Amino acid sequence: MANPSVSRRSILAAAAAGAAAPAVLSGSAEAHGGHGATTYDLTVLGTSDTHGNVYNWDYYKDLEYDDSAHNDVGVAKLAALVNQIRAERRGRATLVLDAGDTIQGTPLATYYAKQEPITETGERHPMARAMNVLHYDAVTLGNHEFNYGLPLLHLWIRQLGFPALAANAVDAKTLRPAFTPYVIKKVSLGRGAPTLRVGILGLTNPGVAIWDRANVEGKLAFTDMVETAAKWVPIMRARGADLVLISAHGGDSGTSSYGPELPNENPSALIAEKVPGIDAILFGHAHREVPQRFVTNAQTGAQVLLSEPSKWGQRLTRMDFTLVRDRGRWTITEKKSALLNTNTVTEDPKVLAVVRSQHNKTVAYVNQVVATSTEELSAAESRYKDTAILDYINKVQTDTVTAALAGSAYASLPVLSIAAPFSRTAVFPQGDVKIKDVAGLYIYDNTLEAVVLTGAEVRAYLEYSAKYFVTLPVGAQPDPATISDPAVPDYNYDVLSGVDYDIDISRPVGSRITRLEIAGAPVAADAQFVVAVNNYRRSGGGNFPGIVKPQVYNAQQEIRQLLIDWAQAKGEINPADFFVPNWRLVREGVPVF
Repeated sequence: MANPSVSRRSILAAAAAGAAAPAVLSGSAEAHGGHGATTYDLTVLGTSDTHGNVYNWDYYKDLEYDDSAHNDVGVAKLAALVNQIRAERRGRATLVLDAGDTIQGTPLATYYAKQEPITETGERHPMARAMNVLHYDAVTLGNHEFNYGLPLLHLWIRQLGFPALAANAVDAKTLRPAFTPYVIKKVSLGRGAPTLRVGILGLTNPGVAIWDRANVEGKLAFTDMVETAAKWVPIMRARGADLVLISAHGGDSGTSSYGPELPNENPSALIAEKVPGIDAILFGHAHREVPQRFVTNAQTGAQVLLSEPSKWGQRLTRMDFTLVRDRGRWTITEKKSALLNTNTVTEDPKVLAVVRSQHNKTVAYVNQVVATSTEELSAAESRYKDTAILDYINKVQTDTVTAALAGSAYASLPVLSIAAPFSRTAVFPQGDVKIKDVAGLYIYDNTLEAVVLTGAEVRAYLEYSAKYFVTLPVGAQPDPATISDPAVPDYNYDVLSGVDYDIDISRPVGSRITRLEIAGAPVAADAQFVVAVNNYRRSGGGNFPGIVKPQVYNAQQEIRQLLIDWAQAKGEINPADFFVPNWRLVREGVPVF
């Protein structure tokens, strides 16, 4: 239903200082209280990292989504909660924000970026359809918004009925904001009551410069989120913002998955601590549940409220502010936040209706049979065992790069390939293998690239991946559930094909690769190899050593589609065609499993 507290009269905030002052969006809130100072309230609802989830549906399983905690997912679930809260508040001021990563992450989102791209058809993106029904007030761009290139991103933004914010994404040449930095919304507090002006600043993740270098290099630059907030918050205050909210696509850990060459990846708590004038921060990116966190601003001593609503539409942040008007100024007397679980509501039928045809088309697509498998192949043990299903990825990558480099200066070099266990639940069933099965194995929209590494660099790369296993002395009982660091994503347990090696997890980190051979001979430190690798890793994702180099192959081919094409061309998936056990976990040469 339409948001009763917010009208649609709005324009975007000025793109830079000196431009016309931003217009505002009017709304309403209800005063309450008796004699003396009148108090007012404002509720801010927040979502983040919805990642292309509209229906409560698992496209890889072709079933309603469920997990061990019985979470639900999707914008339709979020909309039901939002509408419930709007109804409960009976028109009192309620703003709805999103902290980014919306148009990537499910086959639904991929289909309308790759199979029937909206840039060619002109069709409205399913996430634009769904979010417009919900009537957001603003969305921040996440790093995954840049995955499919700037033309698709700009079209998606034009399809939205609300502003998309990213103050720290700037034009690479002029350094002026490339997107709307902020908006200021005028919230009416009832007939005759004073007006509350709410400023909303959007900050995207600087890691885009690495993760989507091919899409943004030379076009966009990404400034430090803390410094950008310090620039824009005073401008927003000077232009009349009584209350300042930040919607940030960056976690609160203060750490980065990449090296120091880019600004901090997860600085939300640092923003609260270092930048005065901020009342609350809705943040995302880390996929964590943070119901309520207060950070003390170092300059003012003010308590800044932070919250992160998990991922995929599983949770909704609710922030509540109590305010009073005193001597012409607004004062927040209380603020708090909590997370609401979307498994408590039924999906909003209006959201389902506007995306139904696109959802059905995606379901039909992912259920197409591409090949038959001679046996079941599973990724369940791929973190700690050499499995055929990962060798399938490496076989396709190796074949593609080898064919592309035939006749080139690199044709004589051995081709190695890097893969990782992206999903523990990935399975190729015996018999018919469908697109959804392949997509469930390779869940990211990575493209294939290749670089040249020396033998020493290959060893260093393997040592880096091996550091994520726990140290297990000889004689200790191995446990598959704890053999790898549970805090490290499975996709960081990279494996290589084309060389044979042992990972001795009884040894200290940095000296675990105890056997590294090719064709039965030790790999020389100065040997050269072509290494097939995905664009995320090659451009620095995960901060693996030695891999950020000029590509000798980069045809912008999506790996997932290469896997589908290989299966369709062969018609049969037979491990005998690609499974070559070449690595193992050991302790003093004795296999762990």
